[in-house]
Amino acid sequence: MDRLRIASLQYLMRPVDSFHTFRAQVEGLVQTAEDYQAHLLVFPEYFTTQLLTLGDTRRPIHEQVRELASWRPQYVELMSEMAREYGLHIVGGTIPEWDRNRNSLHNDSYLFTPGGSWGIQGKLHMTRFEREEWEVEARSILKVFETEIGTLAIAICYDVQFPEIIRAAARAGAQLLVVPSCTDDRRGFLRVRYCAQARAIENQMYVVNSPTVGSLPMVPAVSLNYGQASILSPSDFPFARDGIVAEGVPNQESMIIGDVALELLEETRVGGTVLPFKDSERSGEIAASLQVERL
Repeated sequence: MDRLRIASLQYLMRPVDSFHTFRAQVEGLVQTAEDYQAHLLVFPEYFTTQLLTLGDTRRPIHEQVRELASWRPQYVELMSEMAREYGLHIVGGTIPEWDRNRNSLHNDSYLFTPGGSWGIQGKLHMTRFEREEWEVEARSILKVFETEIGTLAIAICYDVQFPEIIRAAARAGAQLLVVPSCTDDRRGFLRVRYCAQARAIENQMYVVNSPTVGSLPMVPAVSLNYGQASILSPSDFPFARDGIVAEGVPNQESMIIGDVALELLEETRVGGTVLPFKDSERSGEIAASLQVERL
């Protein structure tokens, strides 16, 4: 597919009184994306923490997040069904996985396809809150997914701040980087946004960011949310003037939609004004030759 229509959510966090209510919110957004003829819909990191409002929110937070992991089978069934029924590829934000055998907790993102298959990308770098408060552990495997709508990789929030792993995904064929995120304030959001824009420029790829907005005051991890969804491009003449295909109004519940042309990536990677993706091969050689000179 040369041209791809992408929908990215600024997902409003709100309490739910049942899994049915959660399902209705999700399905309404999937149906809207289908109405706009999107090929890919992106949900944000930890949007599933809404389900914690169905339990005892006075329990210690590290216990609550393990409870959230128990919703994983229902979540997978729901999102897989939505992808099949509405004919969309869906990056379904993230949900924790509790591995009882290894006594470990991880934060995973799923890519669901209309054909009923799905892939999983685990979060590779933990924020301090995840590691120290939730006791979530990092995954160690980076994946690239080859799909009918192109080749993509997923960098979950903090992961986008590490250029080495995104460069590896780009060299493995990724044309599109999807960044589900959850940040509580503007500074945290901007760390994600600035790094996402940098990854688009240096790898000459598209980057899609979907954040949480709104508030769940009874759940400490998501008591505040600040976000602005975006679809970002390389910075060169064939693309949008500011390298922004589409972006939302900060902190408002919304869905942004934009069309991207995948063939332009290959054209600019070999004939662009500058060639950062190609020239990065030399930067690796230069880094290997690093010398420290004392004057």
